[in-house]
Amino acid sequence: MKIAILGYSGSGKSTLAGQLGDVYKAPVLFLDTVQFLPGWLERDRDEARSLVADFLQNDSWVIDGNYNDFFQKERLEQANQIILMNFPRRVCLFRALKRYFQNRNTVRESMAPGCPEKIDWEFIWWILHDGRTKDRRAHFKQVALQYGEKAIVLRNARQVKEYLKQYSASGFAKRE
Repeated sequence: MKIAILGYSGSGKSTLAGQLGDVYKAPVLFLDTVQFLPGWLERDRDEARSLVADFLQNDSWVIDGNYNDFFQKERLEQANQIILMNFPRRVCLFRALKRYFQNRNTVRESMAPGCPEKIDWEFIWWILHDGRTKDRRAHFKQVALQYGEKAIVLRNARQVKEYLKQYSASGFAKRE
């Protein structure tokens, strides 16, 4: 099973990726761990792309993150299933704030070593505005259209819960 998870910051991509990795016994790649080095420094782009290219060679995987430069097209084509996390801004902001207060001064599994949980005005603005540009929204819609049957759009926590019940209990099932 190969699953690509895309979506807005704070929507729960990493949490879902970890859960699906456990369900399918598949390795999980959190693209933030590829993008960043300790201290929130950005990794060399060629090195990052090489890490992702190597990971794509696995027989099964779950990949969490958008990052177009990290072989997004190839990830989407190879994936058996594409999950688009399309939660409302206010929900994403609430979840990001909650995550910060639960994890401050620690490094989550989905982050690079040496990158402790943080929140600042720049990230808040990203969640509310810059991460939701017209082009980004159009891109997600295009992905859903282009990959039809294998693309699933989840818009709230209830839908995620239902998805996990439906797909995790019986393995990958075709969408009706």
